[in-house]
Amino acid sequence: MVAAVEREISSAQCVIFDFDGPLCHLFARRTAASVADRLREAYATAPDGTPRTWPETTDPLRLLTAAFEGAAPLPQESALRMEHSLSLEEVAAAEMAFPTGYADTLVRTLRATGRTVAVATDNCADAVKRYLAKRSLLEAFSAERRPSGAPSRVCGRVCDSAGPRLKPDPDCVLRALESTGADAAKTVMIGDSARDVAAAHAAGVGFVGYARNERKGRELHGAGAEWVVPSLREVLLTVDPLAHV
Repeated sequence: MVAAVEREISSAQCVIFDFDGPLCHLFARRTAASVADRLREAYATAPDGTPRTWPETTDPLRLLTAAFEGAAPLPQESALRMEHSLSLEEVAAAEMAFPTGYADTLVRTLRATGRTVAVATDNCADAVKRYLAKRSLLEAFSAERRPSGAPSRVCGRVCDSAGPRLKPDPDCVLRALESTGADAAKTVMIGDSARDVAAAHAAGVGFVGYARNERKGRELHGAGAEWVVPSLREVLLTVDPLAHV
């Protein structure tokens, strides 16, 4: 497994990270379930006072999708307000997020070895930037001498009147790839969900799965991930075999 990951990473010019999972545990303290409950409560009734039925889920992104595409979607203006509410929740969660083991060192080592890094996530970009700034990592995701108007390397959720463009739609991965100018054939994404696998494959980039437990590992393998690691330490040692970790 290490040899397979080594082949995938060693030839990569660019590494794209999913955010929640590979870089941090976003809802470690401000839990996803509590965020979902607050969203359900805030948007519990229709404009005429009729109670709304929301999916039984602890995933706020599933609620957001239901707001636009569910059996009884919210009015467009309300659905967009809900997306804004979720963004504020994610920014607040980012203040208390726990770093994933070896993630900070891996990002810095990738940059020190001449590779480009980017983020492609279903979370809002402001939450990612808040977290990266707190960890003194934001500069690593900023393009050197980036011309005015060039796309950011932190590519978060896009949501408009048609709803959010979430993985497995490759939109955020393609934007991340464009922001770096890297060749898709020499780019690897590190993700932790079946949706990440599908988005990476659709964008034509390589994929290394991060599975913090056996259930995640089965999910990733089942989705078609060829290379899955239980710790980013394996990726870090591939990038820098002399790292003291």
